[in-house]
Amino acid sequence: MLRPKLPAMPQPTGRLTPPAVVVQPTTITPAAPVPPPAPLAPASVPSRPMVQLTPGTAVALVGGGTAVVLVVGAVLVSMLLAVAVTATSVAVCAVVLRSLLSQERKH
Repeated sequence: MLRPKLPAMPQPTGRLTPPAVVVQPTTITPAAPVPPPAPLAPASVPSRPMVQLTPGTAVALVGGGTAVVLVVGAVLVSMLLAVAVTATSVAVCAVVLRSLLSQERKH
């Protein structure tokens, strides 16, 4: 079996210098106690109405989502088709140029 060779850890070369900044420990003094916050008022009723889905709005949302998916799909397919048509036309041009150049060499 093949066994990989592990490289040895190289030792540092050159001059090693100690760090320039030395951190000195400091003492921690406790701060004055902070009074507890005042109690909050009870939660009020939200000012905006809740959204309710009826069967009609659900159908409209599904229809809108479907329309978006179809439009995005059509755009992507048309872009792919444009790339394919361009590639085909470039290939045809290359074949025509190649045949023209080869005919000049024969004459």
